[in-house]
Order: sequence, then structure tokens, then C-alpha cells
Amino acid sequence: MRKKITVLEEGAFTGHFTDHHAFLLGNMLARAGAITAAIAALDVQIAAHAAPLAHLVARLDEIPGISLASAYVILAEIGTDMARFPTAGHLTCWARLAPGIKESAGKKKGKGSTGHGNAYLAAVFGNAAAAAAKTDTFPGERYRRIARRRGSKRAIVATGRAILVIVWHLLSDPDARFHDLGPGYHDARIDPERRKRNHIRQLEAPGYKVTLDPAA
Repeated sequence: MRKKITVLEEGAFTGHFTDHHAFLLGNMLARAGAITAAIAALDVQIAAHAAPLAHLVARLDEIPGISLASAYVILAEIGTDMARFPTAGHLTCWARLAPGIKESAGKKKGKGSTGHGNAYLAAVFGNAAAAAAKTDTFPGERYRRIARRRGSKRAIVATGRAILVIVWHLLSDPDARFHDLGPGYHDARIDPERRKRNHIRQLEAPGYKVTLDPAA
């Protein structure tokens, strides 16, 4: 409605905005104000209950895409004791963020399906992946690389899973802190010969013939 403020103001002075409209809008504003106040009160309660875990919340908040609210939900859903999850893989499987293939009577079903999992965690890590995708970080670059090859939906799941793995490490090791590897990490790790082959294939695909001459 912000784009229509001028139109609304003009309507108010030309008789289109009546006392009835004012009454309805007043009720809507009062309701919105009450909801805002309720949310603020809940935020205070959540922060109070999470105070003993403030150090964990702060560490999780350092991960790209994870906000304070996300950190609260993560701790509420998976807890702080990672002894129940011997490896990060156990946690991603429990959260249904690990790739899987359903098979019945020898027939594969739902290839790549992650199952239903925990709806609250799915929402948190989906939003975290979407937020991280907009950053110039390792998770952000991971999303973009996968999205180019396999689409945004798979990239969201894969990036969300990667963020959950980071969460597992931070909660498993009291001394661990998040350190971003940077958006150039993938390129730096790719073998030069493989990069060369990839470039040659890309040039040969349109019909070019590639000849490589070593630099002097």
C-alpha cells in the first residue's frame, strides 16, 4: 500500500474515505498493534528462557543465513547434546535433510527425496539457505553452484543440509567457532587438470577445435 499513499490521501479528501472506512481501518490497526505487542512479549520470554544458552545462540548466529530467531528454533528442536548424533550424518538423516532413495518391491521411488522430516527445522534451514544464497560466503557460493546445475530447489536443500552440518560441529565442540571458507574455496580446491578439461569441453561443445600451447 505504500505505493498508493498518494492515491489514498487524495481519496480521503474527495469523499471516498468515509467514517465507516476510518472505523474499519482503526480496528485493523488496533489488531495489528495487539499482535505486534504479543510478538514482542513472546520475544522477551524466549530470550529469557534462552539466556543460559546465550553463548550457543551467539555462535549459531555467526553462520550465514542463521538469525537469532532461527538459532532459538534450532536449539529447541535438536537440543544441545550432540551425543545422540554420533556424526553430522546422523543429524541430517534424523532431520530428513540427507538425500535418500525410497525403494519398494525392487522399484525405486522418490529418487533424491528427503522425506517429510521436521517441519520446523525444514522451514528454518530452508530460510537460512535462501538468506545465505544472497551472501558472498562459502554457503552462498555453494547454493549458486548447485542451483546452476540442478535448480534452486535442490540447491536450497543441499545448502540447508550444509548449514545443519556446521551447526552439528559447533554444538559438538565447545571451542568451535564458525569460520567462513570464502566464496573462492571451491575454485581453489579444483584440480588444475580438471579445470582444463572442463574449459576444453565447454569450447568444443559449440564446435571449436582446441589446441593448447604451453606458455613460454
